Amino acid sequence: MEGGEGSARLDRVLAAHLAELSRSRLKALILAGQVSINKATVGTAPVRDPAYHVTVGDTIIIDVPEAADPVPQGEDISLDIVYEDDDIIVIDKPAGLVVHPAAGHASGTLVNALIAHCGASLSGIGGVKRPGIVHRLDKDTSGLMVVAKNDHAHASLSAQFADHGRTGEMRRGYLAFAWGVPNRIRGTVDAPIDRHPHAREKMAVREGGREAVTHYEVRESFNGHDRKPVASLIACQLETGRTHQIRVHLSHIGHPLLGDSVYGPHFKTKANQLGPESQAALAALGRQALHAYMLVLEHPRTGEILHWESALPEELFLLQKALKAAL
Repeated sequence: MEGGEGSARLDRVLAAHLAELSRSRLKALILAGQVSINKATVGTAPVRDPAYHVTVGDTIIIDVPEAADPVPQGEDISLDIVYEDDDIIVIDKPAGLVVHPAAGHASGTLVNALIAHCGASLSGIGGVKRPGIVHRLDKDTSGLMVVAKNDHAHASLSAQFADHGRTGEMRRGYLAFAWGVPNRIRGTVDAPIDRHPHAREKMAVREGGREAVTHYEVRESFNGHDRKPVASLIACQLETGRTHQIRVHLSHIGHPLLGDSVYGPHFKTKANQLGPESQAALAALGRQALHAYMLVLEHPRTGEILHWESALPEELFLLQKALKAAL
């Protein structure tokens, strides 16, 4: 490093000299131990901190591995197939399964499983990394997803998801276990969503963001060990489809999801208000308590209105059972 450089942070120094590599790529290389610093006094050692303070006279050594094959391969991953024909396939996705390859998840995704199951029949409109994908669920959200098996189906489904049932029959329903109980049994959260201004991996309600509308209805309320309401089961329907929309909107109105470490970490102490069985069920959950339980759409070829519902997976069923036991 020469004198006069604008920033002494390792990641910023690299970004200034290696414009061909993205900041996220450089950060990943640092965290993976692919960047070393040679100091005259102590020799060469890998540095895994992007904020490491580089000093004048340091020699930075970076090892950039060859790019991995970007085309996902089929993998033998079990799928819970709810419906399938020549045009579409409906999956009940388990929590923990990533939908498509991305940074940190090059394999083991729903796309890898679909390629193995469907072969070359998947729609190519979504590109090589997202064949057939017309909508997504977060890794730790379970429930119903539809995938297009050809380009005609992809175009039809994409139009339906873009419309979100405003003029057609498309509906997506979610069940969310949330902290507290909303004041109104039914309501609508109409609040724009955009990237969080400081934590870029998060979304937030922000003026000037993209339109986001969530309709909700309280299905059940649950008491804590003091017999006061502490949590609720809320059915949500989306009128728009923003990233993390339900999680952001429920947190925005003061009712973040149980188990959501991103949008409700400050509610962790609320778990102390739960009974022992409920605390154990929540600890075992290990994810946000959100399930895509309903999917209604128009078949892209026949025009038939198709309706599917998915029961709560076992971990959410056990959470609900424990919460009810405290009533």
